[in-house]
Amino acid sequence: MSYALLRPFLFNMDPEHAHEMTLSLLDKAHRARVLGLAYGQLMQPTDCMGLQFSNPVGLAAGLDKNGDYIDALAELGFGFIEVGTVTPRAQAGNEKPRLFRIKQADAIINRMGFNNQGVDYLIENVKRCKYKGNIGINIGKNADTPVEQAADDYVYCLDRVYPHASYITVNISSPNTKNLRDLQSGEALTQLLHTIKNRHSQLASEYGFYVPLVLKVAPDLEPLQVDYISQQLIDFEIDGLIATNTTLSRVGVEDLRDGDQAGGLSGRPVSHTSTQILQQFSDQLEGKVALIGVGGIDSGAKAVKKIEAGADMIQLYTGLIYRGPGLVQSCIQAIGGYYDAMES
Repeated sequence: MSYALLRPFLFNMDPEHAHEMTLSLLDKAHRARVLGLAYGQLMQPTDCMGLQFSNPVGLAAGLDKNGDYIDALAELGFGFIEVGTVTPRAQAGNEKPRLFRIKQADAIINRMGFNNQGVDYLIENVKRCKYKGNIGINIGKNADTPVEQAADDYVYCLDRVYPHASYITVNISSPNTKNLRDLQSGEALTQLLHTIKNRHSQLASEYGFYVPLVLKVAPDLEPLQVDYISQQLIDFEIDGLIATNTTLSRVGVEDLRDGDQAGGLSGRPVSHTSTQILQQFSDQLEGKVALIGVGGIDSGAKAVKKIEAGADMIQLYTGLIYRGPGLVQSCIQAIGGYYDAMES
């Protein structure tokens, strides 16, 4: 069934239920071996963070929090898949309803709150999957862990996911865990990166191989914060930056139904801001840190704008909900066309 036919049915459901049903249908199609026939992977080989990717279009964290659907999602043509955010212990997340569509703006507001089955559950799914591409694992802290002790949760997850991840993302930018974004600023960020990087170096030595470390930041940053974070990334030799997470801004949805819901806004309204922040980081980092652009990508043209702003690769999430799996192929083709034009 094409997504164009399926979407009205899904959009008449509660958003969280529709999310679960969509993943279930994808999994059934995967097991019936029909997904690969519809979505053959397009190749646009990309080197990033010392890893080789079949193409530069990935799945953002949040869609498959527990790694339950890696193999099915891989058949949509992604060049890499990021699972999580995962926390040390399982947690239910925030109270429902916590996911809202803003259809007129092709946007979503969520306040999920890192609902997941815990890091050990995710690891077992990663170990079982047959996907041979790169899998990023996105780690966070439990809601009841004081922000002053957040480093303990990140290190706990880092220890467990290290041998199973292609790269590891430290998520300090979700607006749905109390005080989490405080970790993006000043001494709190310095101390967190110091602790995580020390343990990361020890793990690389213990295992005899290096797993890239990535930081994910918010779009709601002032220029001085961008400057500070950029310097910390360089000082601590962090391999990559994902820009950006969801926004607390309501520009573009303030007069729309559910536009005033608490949580992080994603989709078309965040596109411009996230790309601006990406460009600012690109200007500061000057190629010293790999950049992954995410936020408001709902067409091949939007994907190219991220590349033009300095992204080495991109990730999709909300755009998939509004445009369907064909968006993956559109973005790969558009990026390939952009590089071809640059070379000619």
